[in-house]
Amino acid sequence: MIKTGEQHIASLRDGREVYLDGELVADVTTHPAYRGAVASIGKMFDFQSAPENRDLMTFETETGTRANRIWELPGSYDALVKRRKGLEAWTELHAGFMGRAPDHVASCIAGMFMGLDVFEGYNADRAKALADYYRYARDNDLYLTYVIINPQADRSKSAAQQADPYLSAGVLSRDADGLVIRGAKMLATGGIMANEVFVTCIQPLQPGDEKYAVSFAIPMNTKGLKILSRKSYEASATSVFDNPLASRFDENDAVLYFDDVKVPWDRVFIDQDIAMCQKQFHATPAHSYQNYQAMIRLSVKLRFLIGIAHRTAETNGVIGFPQVKEMLGQLAAEVSMVEAFVLGMEAKGSQRGPYFVPDRGLLYGAQVLTQQLYAKVINTLRELAGGGMIMLPSSVKDFENPELAALIGKTQQSPAANAIDKVKFYKLAWDAVGSEFASRHSQYEMFFAGATFVTKGHAFRTYDWAKSAALLDKMLASYDLADELTTGGKSVVSPRAVA
Repeated sequence: MIKTGEQHIASLRDGREVYLDGELVADVTTHPAYRGAVASIGKMFDFQSAPENRDLMTFETETGTRANRIWELPGSYDALVKRRKGLEAWTELHAGFMGRAPDHVASCIAGMFMGLDVFEGYNADRAKALADYYRYARDNDLYLTYVIINPQADRSKSAAQQADPYLSAGVLSRDADGLVIRGAKMLATGGIMANEVFVTCIQPLQPGDEKYAVSFAIPMNTKGLKILSRKSYEASATSVFDNPLASRFDENDAVLYFDDVKVPWDRVFIDQDIAMCQKQFHATPAHSYQNYQAMIRLSVKLRFLIGIAHRTAETNGVIGFPQVKEMLGQLAAEVSMVEAFVLGMEAKGSQRGPYFVPDRGLLYGAQVLTQQLYAKVINTLRELAGGGMIMLPSSVKDFENPELAALIGKTQQSPAANAIDKVKFYKLAWDAVGSEFASRHSQYEMFFAGATFVTKGHAFRTYDWAKSAALLDKMLASYDLADELTTGGKSVVSPRAVA
């Protein structure tokens, strides 16, 4: 099925246990802390279900039905590119500010399905559970989030060595019906408006941590699953004009606590196997496919941010200054680099059986550099704006006072915009760059792919060092000391190099 926004929003009224400010939230679709973000997700589903977007956003499955392209398993370069164009169009609806929109975890599960042979080598029953779940989630147009990190606690100790052995979610018991899970996982970004959650561990586990080495998926309203919401930025963003991003795109993050949650076997993909927990990501296309999606999202977001940079220069009347053109040129080059990485991952992609997957080496190179780039882009936007993003009317209510409105018209002058448009723009810019919502995004973009040493490790592990070594050795073989001594220093090319 292809859901509409109304259908998705209705699916969230399912009795899930979301806690905010010490209270149980009765309905996330109407609560002032979440309703704007929920409505934005609804618009994404409306976009995908619109008849004019059928080819852009959906594909035909093996059963003859249509599904969102987020679940597509490309068999060729052209198919991969066509899928990316759909993801870009979807991302533009939120300008990349929803890092866990439905396309992210769907890409993860689709990548695991592309590596189904790895699961079959592990356990035939668990492989069948994964395959059935992929088709179920795809055919029901589910929005999935995931929790794949253990609570930080004492990071010098393994999960099993913590003072509370069930601080991190682990297997309490198992029987003929499935597993019972107790403990916490993070970080359920988008969890308050997702249908289901994929639960596993991407962090390396140590011998003795077997009970934490699980992989499964359950509905967000499963009995015993508690969703502990972080502070809502949307709750204090009461005006779209004053906080156009925070009021609509605060996807929220949450800790999930599993209070003896029963997981049936048909939802369990890995059962207490440390090695398989790593293989599900790195021996299948899952990790590269999900992060390829993340890089598509980030390229859209950076394109939006440098649009703010350019508009700032126009608004301030400094677009013609040589030093400003230099700053904008630097931003343009850096964002073009990210876009080139995305295109390069596709062009350098390869077949994995019947599937065409993006290149891992370029992906991890992009992750390392963009973790450094995001903060640089934000700082450049601050530098271009100066005090413009700060000295703004206190709220939209100032315009309701005729005397204040007249003063705003006088003091918020710009050679490129009237006072209202200037204030509107700078309110948006501040929400993207300097608000509490923006600060969360700076932190998110630094760590959504993992700590920097993790991404650099992936880049080291996947780079083609042999190709570099071969080039180096070829150059070294083109000359040697014996030739130099024999010819009295006049040798230009080694006979061996010629041969």
